[in-house]
Amino acid sequence: MDLDRALRVSAAGLQAQSTRLRVVAENLANRDSTGSSPGADPYRRKTVTFGAHVERGLGAGGGGVATVKVSRVGTAPGAFEETYDPAHPAADARGYVKRPNVNSLVEMMDMREAQRSYSANVSVLEVTRGMLTRIIETLR
Repeated sequence: MDLDRALRVSAAGLQAQSTRLRVVAENLANRDSTGSSPGADPYRRKTVTFGAHVERGLGAGGGGVATVKVSRVGTAPGAFEETYDPAHPAADARGYVKRPNVNSLVEMMDMREAQRSYSANVSVLEVTRGMLTRIIETLR
């Protein structure tokens, strides 16, 4: 049934965007987390990579349903910004402290995009549920 497919695709989208929102929240929470020892690396921004996943054998025709899945939660490459703060416990021999590579603006935009995708998937679920309810009422 095509409504079953719509539910599966939307549920997979909700799960993927939920993971993305969790990672964004973690990045924002750690944007000021420095290393614990002198010269140690600070928190490194995490990224989410999505991939298509096909569930075979679903539906009347036996075709697959393509859904989105989180294929990997990795870390962002790049150098850390350094600030001069010789009194900081994580300062190296030169007095510089490495700061996380988290940009609050980028994280907020990522969060906004994930929120909109999540909301769109909720809307699809609500419409699909309404259609299923009308079908059941019609069959009574």
